[in-house]
Amino acid sequence: MRVDKFLWCIRYYKTRSIATSACKSGKVRVNQDIVKPSREVYPGDNISLRKEQIDYKLVVIALPEARVGAKIVDLYRKDSTPKESLEKLELLKFSKDYYRGKGVGRPTKKDRRDLDDFVEETN
Repeated sequence: MRVDKFLWCIRYYKTRSIATSACKSGKVRVNQDIVKPSREVYPGDNISLRKEQIDYKLVVIALPEARVGAKIVDLYRKDSTPKESLEKLELLKFSKDYYRGKGVGRPTKKDRRDLDDFVEETN
C-alpha cells in the first residue's frame, strides 16, 4: 500500500491529497528515509511524520483494505509517540484559543460584558 494512502486510511490526514502533499514536502519518513507519496509500506515499517508541530512515530502492524473507523485504527498501527509531544500539543491548543493580542481586533462579547461591568461599578 502507498504511504499516503496508508496515512489517510488510518486517519492521520483528512484527505489523501493532504497526505500526498505532506509526503512531497518531506514531513513523512519511512525507516528514517524521506519518502515520496508512492512509496510502498509493509508491516513492520517505522513511519515518522510531522504534523501540527508534533513528531508522530508509528509502527505498521497491518495494512487496511480501505479507510477504517476511528475505533479500530489501533489494529493497523502502533503509536510510539512520546507523551511529552502530545502534552505539548495540548498546551499549544490552549495558547491558540485564549491568546489575542492586546488591542488587536474588535472586542469579543466577553470583553464588552467586562467593560459594561466595569463602567457600572464606577458609577
